[in-house]
Amino acid sequence: MSTPVGSRPALAWVVNISVILLVALWTLPTFGILVSSLRDKDQLAVSGWWTALTSSERNLVARAAPPENATLEGGRYVLTGNVFEGGSGEVTGFGISSRDPSAFAVGEEAELRGGATLTVEANGDYTIAYAEEPEPGRGQRIFVSSVEPPRFTTENYENVLFSEGLGKSFINTMTVTIPATVIPILIAAYAAYALAWMEFPGRALLLAAIVGLLVVPLQMSLIPLLRLYNTVGIGKSFIGIWLAHTGFGLPLAIYLLRNYMAGLPREIIESARVDGASDFEIFRKIILPLSFPALASFAIFQFLWVWNDLLVATVFLGNNEEQLVLTGRLRELLGSRGGNWEILTASAFVAIVVPILVFFAMQRYLVRGLLAGSVKGG
Repeated sequence: MSTPVGSRPALAWVVNISVILLVALWTLPTFGILVSSLRDKDQLAVSGWWTALTSSERNLVARAAPPENATLEGGRYVLTGNVFEGGSGEVTGFGISSRDPSAFAVGEEAELRGGATLTVEANGDYTIAYAEEPEPGRGQRIFVSSVEPPRFTTENYENVLFSEGLGKSFINTMTVTIPATVIPILIAAYAAYALAWMEFPGRALLLAAIVGLLVVPLQMSLIPLLRLYNTVGIGKSFIGIWLAHTGFGLPLAIYLLRNYMAGLPREIIESARVDGASDFEIFRKIILPLSFPALASFAIFQFLWVWNDLLVATVFLGNNEEQLVLTGRLRELLGSRGGNWEILTASAFVAIVVPILVFFAMQRYLVRGLLAGSVKGG
């Protein structure tokens, strides 16, 4: 592709290729989680998502019907059934011991105790033949190696969406997230304007302290804050977690908004002051509309941070059923060992639906704010 000054520079190709690689690195794992969330849980446990469209090998353990169900056919007592129990697949081998599930080929006859024989066909049909009438008892265990076609299901999402208490947890998350996003933006906008356009002693030191707070790990303040909240009577409450998220988000919000507001044209501010506008009028009628891109950007980051938070919610709300947030509810669904991959992958997409909607909605307003806040120099 040509440009007005000649051939396209090599740097542009490097940038484009880098962007494509970054997009692929982010998109590929997300696509893998989506595919995994729709797979059968048994197949998901033994193979990766990239094999979702191919048949998968699997070892099954089936138990035959009780021996007393055998019927007399041709002088022998015969018991029949299918190892897939209503499912589908192709048997490649079978055995009577877990140490060797492929000891016998399909159609081959395996000898059991008491003179009985076992045969398993490729479609999963098994036949157990007894020389004499068998005694009542548990059915024979059959170990099978099979190749199963890919199976997709919505059962994983049904288990997540219709789990008990999920709706309450969703409301709790919204109750936490919306105020914890709005409150720091309101406070930070006023503080950023003061630090950017108002002269007062100690302004530089105050800004340096805010920048210093950016590097303080929030984990260091969790226990002291919780003790303080318990002392004043707001521990394990929504007010406490609102204040916690506000405190954790304010340094970054003030820093970002102050830098943005400080870059606005000074001529506009000075012209408004000459016309007799107060600081509040300047802030409300000029600074806020021009700063909408920065406000929208921080709103997106703060909303995503609070929505996906588990640590702060666990500390300041606990795990009681009335205040459990969505991330806490999904954690409970995973079990104590966290091995339910089908629940984990489905939960991931259930949890990101609202953040995705918020992002695209705010992105539209962000573009509008960029256009409205542009200043054309004369």
